[in-house]
Amino acid sequence: MKQQSTVVILGSTGSIGTQGLDVIARHPERFTVTGLAAGGAHVELLAQQAARFHVPQVAVFDKHAAAPLRDALDRVGAHYTSVQAGPEAVIALAGCGAGVVLNGITGSIGLEPSIAALKAGSQLALANKESVVAGGHLLFGAQTRDNQINPVDSEHSAIWQSLRSGTHAEVSRLVVTASGGPFRGWKRADMTGITPEQALNHPTWHMGPVVTINSSTLMNKGLEVIEASRLFDIPPDRIAVTVHPQSIVHSMVEFCDGATICQASPPDMRLPIALGLSAPDRLDNVAAACDWTKAASWTFEPLDDEAFPAVSLARHCLAASEKHTAVLNAANEQAVHAFLEHRLPYLGIVDTVKAVLDEMDAELRGAPLFASVEEMSQLELEARRRADDLINKQ
Repeated sequence: MKQQSTVVILGSTGSIGTQGLDVIARHPERFTVTGLAAGGAHVELLAQQAARFHVPQVAVFDKHAAAPLRDALDRVGAHYTSVQAGPEAVIALAGCGAGVVLNGITGSIGLEPSIAALKAGSQLALANKESVVAGGHLLFGAQTRDNQINPVDSEHSAIWQSLRSGTHAEVSRLVVTASGGPFRGWKRADMTGITPEQALNHPTWHMGPVVTINSSTLMNKGLEVIEASRLFDIPPDRIAVTVHPQSIVHSMVEFCDGATICQASPPDMRLPIALGLSAPDRLDNVAAACDWTKAASWTFEPLDDEAFPAVSLARHCLAASEKHTAVLNAANEQAVHAFLEHRLPYLGIVDTVKAVLDEMDAELRGAPLFASVEEMSQLELEARRRADDLINKQ
C-alpha cells in the first residue's frame, strides 16, 4: 500500500481545484486534504469542500469573504475549520509543508504561493502557468531539490510523460497541440463582432473564463510555448504548435531518430491532475481511456498565424526576455477582463497586448532578470496601467 500524502489545494473552487478534489475523493487511502485556498467568491462551495474532506484550515484572498465563509462553515457543521484571509494567508497555507500543493490559481498572483510551496519542500503540482511565464527563474530558484514541479496543464503533462521515452539530448523538438478553440477556421475579418458569450463557448474543455478566452485567442497556446520552453529547457525554435480539434493527443515529443511519442486520452483534466498529485505512480479509476473498438479520426492542421497572432507574439517575448513575457501576461489579463466586461472588442485583446509591448520594448530590452517578486509585480502594474490607458481610449 502506497504511503498517504497530505495535500493543499490552491484555487479549490475553480475548475482545477474541484476536479482535483474529485480525484482525491476516489482515493481516500492515498490523500488527506489539510488545506484549501480560494479567492472568496464562492464561500458556500468552499465550506462544503471543507466539510466533506474534514479540512482543518482554509484561506481566502479576499479579506471581506472571511466572515461569510465562517458563517457558511457553521451552517455545514465544519466548526473545526480555521479561517485565514488575505494574500499573505494563502501564501502561508501554500508554504505549510504539505506533501503536495496543487496550484490551480489563475494569474500571476499564483507565483508567490508556488514559491512558498517549493521553499517548504512540498511537491508542486503546477496548473498555474503564469508562475512560469511571469517569473520563471524566481520559481525555479525556489526549488529545494530536483524534479520538484509536476506539470498539470494537459499539454505539459503530456510532454512530461512522453519525455520518459528518451534523454534530454535525444529530444528533437516538442509539439504542443491546440484544439483551435471556438473560432478554428475563422479568418481575422470574421472576428470583428465576436461576443464574450461566443468566446466562452469552448468546443472541448470546460475551464474558467480567463483561460477560456485565452484559448479562443490562442494566447493560452502562446503562454504554453513559453512554459514548455522553460519547464523542459528546450529553445523556442524547437517547439512547434499544431491544431488538433479532437483534443485526444495532448502533446508530443519528437526524438532525434524520427520517433514521435504522444500522450493520448479523451479530454479530461482529472488525468493530468491525478498524475500531478501521485507521480511517479499512477492512480487507477481516474478517467476513461480511448475506446479502440470504435472508428475515430484524429486530424492535425497548421496554425493560422494571421488569424491568431498570439502565439507569434508569445514567441517574440520568449526570445526577448523574461520581462517581456511578464508584460505579455499582465497586459493580456487586463485586456481579457475588459473584453469580458464589454469594454474592448475581441480583436482588441491581442492588439492591446502588442501595443503595450511595443510601448515598453525599449525599456525592457537588455534589462536584468527580476531580483524579486516585488519587482515583477511593479512591472506588471505598469503593464496593466498602460493596457488600461489603451483600452480607455477605445
